[in-house]
Amino acid sequence: MMSIAHVGLDVHKEQTRVALLPQDSREPLDECTLPTTARHLCRYMRRWGDRFELRCYYEAGPLGYVPHRWLTGMGVACQVIAPSKTPRAPGDRVKTDRRDARLLARQGRAGALVRVWVPTEQQEQVRGVVRQRETVVRDVVAAKQRVLKFVGLRGMVYQSKGSHWTQRHMQWLRGLRFEGVDAWTAEQLLGDLQYRLNRLAEAERQVVELAQRDPYRELVGRVCCFRGLDVVSAMVVVTETIDFRRFAEAGQYMSYWGLTCSEDSSGPTRRRGAITKCGSARARRVWVEAGWHYRHKPAVGDRLRRRQEGQPAQVIAHAWKAQQRLCKKFWRIAMVKDTRTAAVAVARELAGFVWGAMQL
Repeated sequence: MMSIAHVGLDVHKEQTRVALLPQDSREPLDECTLPTTARHLCRYMRRWGDRFELRCYYEAGPLGYVPHRWLTGMGVACQVIAPSKTPRAPGDRVKTDRRDARLLARQGRAGALVRVWVPTEQQEQVRGVVRQRETVVRDVVAAKQRVLKFVGLRGMVYQSKGSHWTQRHMQWLRGLRFEGVDAWTAEQLLGDLQYRLNRLAEAERQVVELAQRDPYRELVGRVCCFRGLDVVSAMVVVTETIDFRRFAEAGQYMSYWGLTCSEDSSGPTRRRGAITKCGSARARRVWVEAGWHYRHKPAVGDRLRRRQEGQPAQVIAHAWKAQQRLCKKFWRIAMVKDTRTAAVAVARELAGFVWGAMQL
């Protein structure tokens, strides 16, 4: 039986620092710097693979999961590590590629590293589509702000009842008349906005189409049973989670999104602060936006009823239980603190309810 060697990889776009640490050694047996290519990394692993059972570790970075796929493709065990959870000494003020590679090898041997869940290439591609839609949403918001600022600076204020960006508001914008070169500027701003709106519509069509395919159809259907979560937001949750079974309990799932409270307690002193904001900010925004829907009385409207059609009865009952409980929770917290705090607290518990629905 071959002995084990732990390999720390400090991966950058152009080069990778390697430290190979045998199981029973205090110092690395080999250290070097390699070009970050599949050919060089795999050749290095083959050279030492005859002597050791290799276990590699590298922190998630600009190359994502590509090195992981290179190494696992040739049969070498590899873990992608969460950089924010790598243990570091508070007094250590020296950071180099060499020290980082050694640290990963030592912490990997000690079992002190927290690995990142690695999606398949197909899962990563679908996640990329959903994230691109989020990017387009931000572009649309920026374009709308530019239009409103320009119109406001020319003294034109929308006086009709109703909110901005309705059909009536858009008709009002298109009916405005400007003098001189302002006419060209307005045409460019409105044209840019329309272009981005068209891109958003296309992105949402793509996301909805992907949601209707396996393996997303069943998961998205269950998430859509909950108030405040439609097909697009459900796809954000599903693609960022990937596998609900990797969470042993609801508390772990809530913590994964950074919705649990931070804490700094010692002895009899107990200090709890704001939420940790770990994990995906995209999905956390979706959870909080959904949490605001629970300020309304429990009800099943037409859109929610359509989303629940064909779903398991126990999941629908679970979602109704969530409505009743979370509405009470929202107003119980809002009466003591404020509605924003209440929305975040509801979002945290809603994530737990969704996790529970996946276990039914």
